[in-house]
Amino acid sequence: LIPRVSVMVNCGLTADCTGLSIDPENGDLLQTRPAFGGNIMATIRCSNHRPQMATVRPRVMKAPEPDANRKGRIIKESILDTDLDKIKKIIEIFHSKDTAVNLADARIIISGGRGMKGPEGFQLLKQFAAMVGGAVGASRAAVDAGWIPYTHQVGQTGQTVQTTLYIACGISGQIQHLVGMQSCDMIVAIDKNPDTPMMQIADIAIVGDLFEIIPEIMNEIPRL
Repeated sequence: LIPRVSVMVNCGLTADCTGLSIDPENGDLLQTRPAFGGNIMATIRCSNHRPQMATVRPRVMKAPEPDANRKGRIIKESILDTDLDKIKKIIEIFHSKDTAVNLADARIIISGGRGMKGPEGFQLLKQFAAMVGGAVGASRAAVDAGWIPYTHQVGQTGQTVQTTLYIACGISGQIQHLVGMQSCDMIVAIDKNPDTPMMQIADIAIVGDLFEIIPEIMNEIPRL
C-alpha cells in the first residue's frame, strides 16, 4: 500500500526504518535504517520534496501515551472501484506451515551469542528461560555456527522484539543485533568483556563468566 501511495504523490519512500526524527531547522524527516547488509546505519532525508514518507520496522518504537487533550476529526470517504480491481486476480490462498518461534509475544527473552561456546550452552539458556516463563533467542553468530535454529534469531535478519526483559548472554552487540532488541524495557547483559556494545547499552551489565553467573541466578529464583 505505502509504495503505491508514494508513487501516486510522486515522492520517495524509505522502508524498514529503525529511527525517525525531525530536523528542527528545516522540518526534514530524518529516516534512519540499516544499510550495506546491516554494517552501517544510514540517515536519509528528502529536502526538496513534500510529502516525506517512511515505513517503520515493527516493534522498534514504543507507542506514545494517549493524550486525552488532543481531538481528531473523522472524515468519511467513499472508496470507488479502481482500475486495480480490474487487473488483480487471486490465484490461490494457502496456510503457511512456518514453525518459527514467535519471540514477538514473549515478555522475557533469554538470548545467547558466541559466548555460549556451543549448542550445549543453549541447553542452559532453555532451562533458565523455562524457570522464568521466557523464550530463548540468539544472535546471528550463534545461528550461523549451527548451535540453534534460525527461528530463534533476533536482529536485522531475524525477529524484532520489544520485551519487558531481555537478557543477553555472551552477545557482543553488533549493530545488526541491536536494531532488533534495543527497544526492550529492561536489558541485562552478561559477559566477561565490559567494553562490548551490548554491555554499554544495557540497563544492568554483569561482568563475569556466564556459566557461573547463570546457575547462581537460577538457584536464587525459587527463593524469590
